[in-house]
Amino acid sequence: MPRHNRRAAPPQRSVARGAVFGGASRLEWRGEQWLMQPVTGGSGKTYRCPGCDQEIRPGTGHVVAWPEYDADDRRHWHTQCWAARDRRTPGVVRARNAPRYGRGR
Repeated sequence: MPRHNRRAAPPQRSVARGAVFGGASRLEWRGEQWLMQPVTGGSGKTYRCPGCDQEIRPGTGHVVAWPEYDADDRRHWHTQCWAARDRRTPGVVRARNAPRYGRGR
């Protein structure tokens, strides 16, 4: 008897814990409630990441984060910088000629 390969049912998507309207997620950071939303970067503008002080070029996916009660304080972060935000806090400026560890030179 021939075998029928059936596709598995697609996984059920659920709303992430802490998600709010508009795709933003609510989380706590430094004792304060923050909203974070991933964006595709299609606005055509260049932003400066507060985590690494480098530019976020147009068309680059990144994260926008802001304190819950202060939407005027929005900051655009590289996704990796946002994930490492406890080590890459706003205000830390790295020099262009700073040593880069782990590059195998």
